[in-house]
Amino acid sequence: MEKGKVVSIEDRIPKLKQIRKRKANRRLIALLSIFFVLIASVMYFLSPLSHIRSITVVGNRYISQEEVVRLSRLTNDTSIWKINKKQSIENIKSNPEIKTAEIRAKIPNSVVIKINERNRIAYMAKEGRFLPILENGEILGPIKKGDIPVYAPVLVGFGEGNKLNQLLGELEQLPQEILNSISEIHEASTKTDIYHITMYMNDGFEVSATSRTLSEKLVHYPSIISQLDPDIKGVIDLEVGSYFKAFDKPAPNNQKEGQTRAGDS
Repeated sequence: MEKGKVVSIEDRIPKLKQIRKRKANRRLIALLSIFFVLIASVMYFLSPLSHIRSITVVGNRYISQEEVVRLSRLTNDTSIWKINKKQSIENIKSNPEIKTAEIRAKIPNSVVIKINERNRIAYMAKEGRFLPILENGEILGPIKKGDIPVYAPVLVGFGEGNKLNQLLGELEQLPQEILNSISEIHEASTKTDIYHITMYMNDGFEVSATSRTLSEKLVHYPSIISQLDPDIKGVIDLEVGSYFKAFDKPAPNNQKEGQTRAGDS
């Protein structure tokens, strides 16, 4: 039987000491790292480094970023760790145009506010000012002087009441691309139709219609104008069927443009 190699205890002690020393060093490094991370974290929390440096607003069309930030009441003196999201969201939603709001804090010191606005389906022209009308029918105060109504038509000659409510109900059902194509809608009631309106389109055409069937008829507008000469502007009558009549122009032999069928809706 072969005898095993015998290692004296004196030879093993230095190796054991080295192993224990390496383990102790690793523990010390780990403890020091945790200590410095904790110190750095405390300094970050307590110092201006944790204060908000930038606020980004996304999802806004009508309301300026500055206004949303003002409503949130978040400032450069607010610590990113002390944001009261619930209260800030309530503050933002105090504006009737804002349907929903969301706040996300991003380390080290930035904030993103995402909002969802209620659509403006029209603007009411009143005493030289423009009052936005929201999708829920609420009429807001006038926009700032010099601001231009966007994304919705201007209503001229309307007051609060059945005519306005009827028209708003129809506009709300229109696709956004159709709504964007309308520049102005004028109240033009007649003895036979108190809901008669005249619309001026952004492409230069004029539309005669009744608000009682507006959403049903106007949805065919792109198809109707695709059949017309874009260089010859005129009135598209959508009250009964769909007819087109060019604007009167001086013509040879005192002739005028006649009435032509534009297509049924």
